[in-house]
Amino acid sequence: MEQKFFLYARKSTDVEDKQVLSTEAQITELRTYGKQENLHISDVFIEKQSDKIPGRPIFNEMLKRIENGEAAGILAWHPDRLARNSVDGGKIIYLIDCGRIAALKFPQFWFEPTPQGKFMLNIAFGQSKYYVDSLSENTKRGLRQKVRRGEYPSVAPTGYINDVRTKTVVQDRKKSKILKQAFELYAKGNATLGDISDFLAQHGILSRGGKRIHKDRITFILKNPFYYGHFRYTGEIHEGKHEPIIAKKLFDHVQEVLTQRGKPRKKLKNEPKAFCGLLSCGECGMMITAEVQKGHTYYRCTKKGKTECHQPFIREEELNKQLSALIQKVSMPQDWAEELLKLAEKDGKESAQSCAAFVQEAQGKTKSINL
Repeated sequence: MEQKFFLYARKSTDVEDKQVLSTEAQITELRTYGKQENLHISDVFIEKQSDKIPGRPIFNEMLKRIENGEAAGILAWHPDRLARNSVDGGKIIYLIDCGRIAALKFPQFWFEPTPQGKFMLNIAFGQSKYYVDSLSENTKRGLRQKVRRGEYPSVAPTGYINDVRTKTVVQDRKKSKILKQAFELYAKGNATLGDISDFLAQHGILSRGGKRIHKDRITFILKNPFYYGHFRYTGEIHEGKHEPIIAKKLFDHVQEVLTQRGKPRKKLKNEPKAFCGLLSCGECGMMITAEVQKGHTYYRCTKKGKTECHQPFIREEELNKQLSALIQKVSMPQDWAEELLKLAEKDGKESAQSCAAFVQEAQGKTKSINL
């Protein structure tokens, strides 16, 4: 019975894939190779995604269909097109061990489903992963060296452009002047973030989507040290070689305004009043509330038109007098109060002595245990 093969072509936009044939070229070469080897290609899978990490949807779909018996082999340009991570490579090896994959065909790599063939395939997957890992580390090392030289290793911010010829960041002469004016405008302390966004929009500086720059992005621009000749990389500030748009003094002044504007406004304290929640209106039965008018506190019932009530406002001082008069009628005689205070003081002293004795005893037990 003729074996069916799935043709798999992949190319991502990663740096390591620059020298790899395009997917169209891969398919053309693989179809030619398939005819030479008399391979029956039942379907073609094209993927444009990196295989550094697991999770390629088209690759997973292909393996699922192989598990369902729709094909018994895979035709690809090289093993590194199938896997550059240990998980996907392990899946291929596992399906070969289970007999789901009977053959793998590569124009540039030999493979047979034998112990030696699987060993060589494993080495090919390992070499691909090593290449990706070492390339990533070399890239990071190159970026760190670039930072040490004062060269910004990323996309230039608003007001600058990346010069592809010199691989440096240079000023956009038109936009840089407008950016400087925006900093100066905000430093005066009268303009808001929205005003700065409007100012930039009026002079043709918009977001990548052609809309007004959002306030959050305006804040990021105003806080970006790039504009006075430094740049932030991995959380640290580095001195750059690029030409600054503004002076450090202007930048610091803008930060002061941002800090001042960012302070939360003090909310008026709704100080609790002494009698709120304790009294109710004798006429309508509603609770008593308080409000401050012209430096004085007034109490009134909380009627809101639902209940007819004719009781007027009353000042706190007058309410104090009325309550004091009422309390005086049920207050304790002076001689009784003095006697009860003496008893309370006596109980307090006895309680303190008892607590001190208990603490001393506990400390003695603790010392004996430690010894």
